[in-house]
Amino acid sequence: MSLPPLVEPNVELSVDEVRRYSRHLIIPDVGMAGQKRLNHAKVLCVGAGGLGSPALMYLAAAGVGTLGIVEFDVVDESNLQRQIIHGQSDIGRSKAESARDTVNQINPLVTVNLHEERLDSSNVMDLFAQYDLIVDGTDNFATRYLVNDACVLLGKPYVWGSIYRFDGQASVFWAEHGPCYRCLYPEPPPPGMVPSCAEGGVLGVLCASIGSIQVTEAIKLITGIGETLLGKLMIYDALDMNYRKVRIRKDPECAVCGEHPTVTELIDYEAFCGTISDEAAEAAKDSTISVVDLKRLLDARDRGEDDFVLIDVREPNEYEIVSIPGSVLIPKGQFLDGSALALLPHEKRVILHCKLGGRSAEALAVVKGAGFGDAVHVGGGVLAWVNQIEPEKPTY
Repeated sequence: MSLPPLVEPNVELSVDEVRRYSRHLIIPDVGMAGQKRLNHAKVLCVGAGGLGSPALMYLAAAGVGTLGIVEFDVVDESNLQRQIIHGQSDIGRSKAESARDTVNQINPLVTVNLHEERLDSSNVMDLFAQYDLIVDGTDNFATRYLVNDACVLLGKPYVWGSIYRFDGQASVFWAEHGPCYRCLYPEPPPPGMVPSCAEGGVLGVLCASIGSIQVTEAIKLITGIGETLLGKLMIYDALDMNYRKVRIRKDPECAVCGEHPTVTELIDYEAFCGTISDEAAEAAKDSTISVVDLKRLLDARDRGEDDFVLIDVREPNEYEIVSIPGSVLIPKGQFLDGSALALLPHEKRVILHCKLGGRSAEALAVVKGAGFGDAVHVGGGVLAWVNQIEPEKPTY
């Protein structure tokens, strides 16, 4: 959908800027007016991770005058496979500061504002109000619904992207001119149904493919050129190298942008999306042990003083990376379809674990429902085990 320019071109370009952006200036559709609009624009990028990395770098290179970065995390070695705005020397540093330094190296003419805080209902409205456009690089449903609802309430355009393994999606949501994110996804998926990138992985270069599409859409919105992805969902399959677009229509019954909205202010998005199901939370309430407890139990089992079965509910490729000694692999899917129950010994206590604790809690609910009342799961999972018990082992 063609839209009027988001930003007015009421700045002048310096001689240095003319030289720097000359390849934009000689494109008739962009020209001097388009570059002035970019220079006058204020864009907020939510996250400086997989999608935020290429987005921030190309927004800076394009000459967006003011870039905001919302990021509270620090750089971890596992980030470097895809978060190209950070490097080896940045491990342990603030992601926001690392991203700012890279942006400054790409284009020192850009103003960078750091917002080193977790985005939530208490700060999102004030932050978003300072910018013309929001680019979303987050990887969880609660933040996506938060970003969407704040953008609808403030009348801001929202450039969205999503990645998982070899698949990517991108769109533009702007309730004043078309659908919002809730028109596409009225409700979040059931807790535990859709794995995160931390659980399922992502091809590193996929971030660049989707992040660059997000920046392209941001540039078109700012300058008013071309047809945007507003009202369309772009779906990319990297394995088949296939792009396709699906039409999105504005939902008149949408809870936030419909004719009779029921969401007229920000809500509790963690509760709305949930991290684990109610059944899993109930099952884990009094049946969670720590990795220190598990180590004590394993030592007792080695001495013949206790007996139990330790089950790892992750996927086989995760098990190959790192595992807890003495664990048996039965992926969570086999618990959900019931096939794992026949493999469980009735004469031994069942202890479950996963990477962090979410998947094992879901499996625990199934196991308890099948009559294994003394079953427990390990809070923090294998990552807590490596951190506290075997720090020489790798994490992922």
